[in-house]
Amino acid sequence: MSASPAMQEYLAEAYRLAYYQNGDPFISTSALAEVLHVSAPAVTRMVQRLKAAGYLEHEPYRGISLTPKGEREALLSIRRHRLVERFLVDVMNFGWHEVHDDADELGAVVSDVIVTRMEKLAGYPRRCPHGEPIPTAEGRMPKVVDNPLPNMPPGQEYVISRVATHAADKLEYLGTLGLKPGAHLMLVERAPFNGPLQLLVNGQVQVIGHELAGALRVCSEAEFELA
Repeated sequence: MSASPAMQEYLAEAYRLAYYQNGDPFISTSALAEVLHVSAPAVTRMVQRLKAAGYLEHEPYRGISLTPKGEREALLSIRRHRLVERFLVDVMNFGWHEVHDDADELGAVVSDVIVTRMEKLAGYPRRCPHGEPIPTAEGRMPKVVDNPLPNMPPGQEYVISRVATHAADKLEYLGTLGLKPGAHLMLVERAPFNGPLQLLVNGQVQVIGHELAGALRVCSEAEFELA
């Protein structure tokens, strides 16, 4: 049984959730329902379908985990989505805040041949416009090492690794401040009690709130290149 676009979406989100759990392959169905904005019964029905098709396993009290077959399908879906995003931004000149939903729709229907051509035209990128790693055609996901900016000590320089939001208004605003993946910044000061952060970006001082700063994941320059 081949995976439908809806099944691919569930598999991809399950992979994304597990990816940042430090080696724990199991995720809860409630977490999957939350990220997909669907009801618990809807997730239960889809989990049953995916399990019957051999894409995932379900263990009581532990949750669900992808099988090798499910992981492969998830990685191909994520790869298509992120390469479509890069193509829309780098080749078709869309804003990075405009492409997530369209990439969802296009990624579900474009062929591997077209995705390969998009990858070439976009210059073989290793990250999507929002900094997430792009799986290889062989199904290998590069490992990201980064941390939320508010957790980092002031007085040091960092590289923005990922921007962990799909909210178009937040992305557009961060873009006007030059706060995109690959950008260098200095964390000058962090006010106490979840107060605003003062940053030095491209020689200019920028101040952003603690909540918005939490969407910025930062790393060293070497870590940005991906292993």
